[in-house]
Amino acid sequence: MRKTAFLLAPIAAAVLSACAVGPNYHAPEKEMARSFDNVEATYSTETAPSNFWQTFSDAELEKLVNEALASNHDLRIALTRLYDARALRRDAAFDLAPSINANGGYTKAKASGAVTAAGATRETEFYDAGFDAFWELDFFGGVRRGLEASRADLGAEQASLHDVQVIVTAEVTRTYFELRGQQLQLDVARRNVANQQSTLDLAQVRLDAGSGTEFDTARAQAQLSSSRGSIPPLEAAVARSIHRLSVLVGREPGALRAELTPPQNLPPLPGIVPVGDPAGLLRRRPDIRVAERELAGATARIGVAVADLFPRVTFTGSAGYLSGSSAALGDGDTDFYTLAPGISWGIFDYGHVQARISSAKWRKEGAVLRYEKTVLQALEETEDSLVTHARARDRLVHDEAAVRASNTAAGLARVRYENGASDFLQVLDAERTLLQSEDQLARSRTEAATSLIAVYKALGGGWEGLPYPN
Repeated sequence: MRKTAFLLAPIAAAVLSACAVGPNYHAPEKEMARSFDNVEATYSTETAPSNFWQTFSDAELEKLVNEALASNHDLRIALTRLYDARALRRDAAFDLAPSINANGGYTKAKASGAVTAAGATRETEFYDAGFDAFWELDFFGGVRRGLEASRADLGAEQASLHDVQVIVTAEVTRTYFELRGQQLQLDVARRNVANQQSTLDLAQVRLDAGSGTEFDTARAQAQLSSSRGSIPPLEAAVARSIHRLSVLVGREPGALRAELTPPQNLPPLPGIVPVGDPAGLLRRRPDIRVAERELAGATARIGVAVADLFPRVTFTGSAGYLSGSSAALGDGDTDFYTLAPGISWGIFDYGHVQARISSAKWRKEGAVLRYEKTVLQALEETEDSLVTHARARDRLVHDEAAVRASNTAAGLARVRYENGASDFLQVLDAERTLLQSEDQLARSRTEAATSLIAVYKALGGGWEGLPYPN
């Protein structure tokens, strides 16, 4: 008997491993272009950096990103979903093995005297201890397809965690650059206020000396007041950016005020930005990986539904001891066992099964379309970010030239006014133009930096090589 069981075991294992109903999953293959459509002199086809924030060599930025990766609440929420998927995967794996439960009990009963023979004991006691077992033999692979689906779900949650890491690192970096840009605009506004105060003082001196006009003084005062009015909104924007960064790193809104209030310059942009190619984008983008794993899970669940078309073979058994006293449990004559193989087949439930199979197939088709849509959206987002950043750099060049010219014009207008060669209106107009040019340059520098972060985010940078929880 033992020899027969020994021979049957590998045969049963081979049958179980070879038979799994439903389609086998194959990752979708999509032919991609050799390069992005909007790659120009600004970009190269070298692999894009993963930890892109480190390329800016900004110690404060690196500190913020590292703190966000450790404490950001969106990341911690994504991590709980990952742990949940891992637990469900382990639970599905246990379905391949027998389910065994230990049990024990005590029963005391008293029979009715009307049905008990004269002289017989009406009260009885029973003690039992043992275990029950249940095992469904996975002949047709329904359980294994379920485990395959659970593994795909786990892969999707892993990719979702990576996706949140991309979003968080990009959000921290973008907000940090916005903060530095707002501080730059605020510095420009304050310097212009100081300069316009000097212009007003000059106008007042000329008015007091009889060589100026009250009109010039009033115009200078109006321009100064207008420039001063631009400062409070910028101060509010700086405060909001600090609040946002504080929350992104998992702290209260005002926690980073002392640390981030001192202004710093925006880091210089790299001369050439490596962006890789579209095929690399498919490998790097976590949202594409999420869609691919969801497709794998949907494919596996077709097999789970198809398995219901076939019989289920089960073994139920129990073994233990049963005695009228606790002291006798374990004696040779108190042992017992039961073994009950069974088979069930929902052959008369065929309509319901076919409906579930059809539903699983349509869900798989929907997953295919979602995958294709995700790929197209990723390509669109990347192409948009590439052209936006390239044009932002072009505008930056023009705005830098505009500031240089405006600065020269403002200086000349002031000298000409002091020498009586032009009226005060030209001074005010030149200073107003300089203020607008400097403010626009600050905005352009911020836009060029933040649009570069959009490029890195679109390329899927921000998760490869990051600490990953086991």
